[in-house]
Amino acid sequence: MRISFNGSPAPTLGVEVELQIIDPETGNLVSGASDIIERAAVPHLKPELIQSTIEINTDPCADVAAVRRELAERLQGLYGLCDELGYQLASTGTHPFSRWAEQKITDNERYHLLAERCQWPARRLMIFGLHVHVGIESGEKAIAIFNALTTYIPHLLALSASSPFFQGEETGLASCRVKIFESLPTAGLPYRLLNWAEFQRLMITLVGAGAIESVREIWWDIRPHPQFGTVEVRICDGLPTLDDIVAMTALIQALVVWLGDQYDNGVYLPVQRYWIVRENKWRAARWALDAQVIVDEEGRLEPLGESIHRLLESIEPVSKRLGSHGELAGVRDLMRTGPSCAAQRQVYAETGDFKRVVGSLVDALRTSVFAR
Repeated sequence: MRISFNGSPAPTLGVEVELQIIDPETGNLVSGASDIIERAAVPHLKPELIQSTIEINTDPCADVAAVRRELAERLQGLYGLCDELGYQLASTGTHPFSRWAEQKITDNERYHLLAERCQWPARRLMIFGLHVHVGIESGEKAIAIFNALTTYIPHLLALSASSPFFQGEETGLASCRVKIFESLPTAGLPYRLLNWAEFQRLMITLVGAGAIESVREIWWDIRPHPQFGTVEVRICDGLPTLDDIVAMTALIQALVVWLGDQYDNGVYLPVQRYWIVRENKWRAARWALDAQVIVDEEGRLEPLGESIHRLLESIEPVSKRLGSHGELAGVRDLMRTGPSCAAQRQVYAETGDFKRVVGSLVDALRTSVFAR
């Protein structure tokens, strides 16, 4: 079994946004994906495991500006359908008060097999994320970048953290989505891989053992995607506005290209110890931008916000080359205002009403989509 990597000669982008379908009367999740997809009949709208999720995708895009244009146009079209059907939309890592036991599984053989195999961990997946693909030339380069990107999992998670509530409870976490997702056997932090051959061997083992059917069942925080010829970053919670989604896309592309430039120049890409990445990911899930993260094997700490600022300075020249410097500036705006978990908590502290939290998220996404 040979797995070919369909490399991309340019750092093209593909973005997948998992959206919540909301009942405007109750603020609860509603099983509307099949209705929307049947009426739309377009390839960029896809179902997910639960019927209250609708995924909207871009085509491969040359740059971040094209991502914004496609997402804005396609989201506006989706809103037209939702308005006709009586649905609203929101984008965060979890819904504040819906119950996972009330969600309907999409009538798809793949999803039924997942639910049957994984049982309770799969049925709890009432979660929503942002996935960003960046084109890479070769499998070997993809593995090198994939390994190096694990150091920045806490950075991306902290910026996107938007799931402090689950089933009507304050979880105490900035992102409970990642802890829910980690319960699946092939989700969470990726393995460290020596090269493309080892990735192939891992896939051969898992497919041969019946653990997965294909690479599509590997739900790591970051993964190589052989069919698309990309590295796919999957760690992010859903972000509440189009501007935030675009800013995070710009950050991920510039980060991948920055690491790729170093690889091309023969620079060894450092990789933090697995146990450091694991602890730092936990700290980002718990405290988001307020986390103190480990920077070396002596256990020295630094504020995660400082590390992000330093990263932005490093990748700024790359973003200018890519034409995404303006969009990357949105990350600094996000750092000033704080991630969505803080805004949601503020609304709840002021109102004591989870429905008001949902309303603020519904308004934020719609306003951002129609702002331009």
